[in-house]
Amino acid sequence: MNKNQNKKLDIKKLSMIAIAAIVLVVIAFNVKIPNKEASVKTSSGISTTKDSDIVIQTKDISSQPSFYPAEINGVNLEVIAVKASDGTIRTAFNTCQVCYNSGKGYYKVEGNELVCQNCGNRFSMDDVEVTKGGCNPVPITTDNKTISNDSITIPKDFLVQATAIFANWK
Repeated sequence: MNKNQNKKLDIKKLSMIAIAAIVLVVIAFNVKIPNKEASVKTSSGISTTKDSDIVIQTKDISSQPSFYPAEINGVNLEVIAVKASDGTIRTAFNTCQVCYNSGKGYYKVEGNELVCQNCGNRFSMDDVEVTKGGCNPVPITTDNKTISNDSITIPKDFLVQATAIFANWK
């Protein structure tokens, strides 16, 4: 090889190293390493709350239910939020008042209904939070949450009380 060919190879190597370094710097500054205590995104894009209040942004709620997972004192639980046909936002725990102890007393969406995975009972979105007793999602009423124009906050203290009904959940 002559000197010109060696210089061209050196320039190519340096260029490749420089590009690799730039890529690594970009990756390093854009990748966030999560803190163990921080929220973790679920497949639905909603963050799992850990040992703190659940805060639901009202702008994110529609007629299709959203599920808000949380880990409170090592117990996994979930809140359902949905906009009813009258425009109000309804909230409930994603566990059945009757079937919770089975471990399968949670709800999945089928069409315009929530279906208990243990007993198969079906509930319309309009029944969330207002129907109490019997086989339906455990309501989270206005006295157990703070509602503002922008958000609904379910306090950690209330979530701690609910961990008993999630002991065998999913």
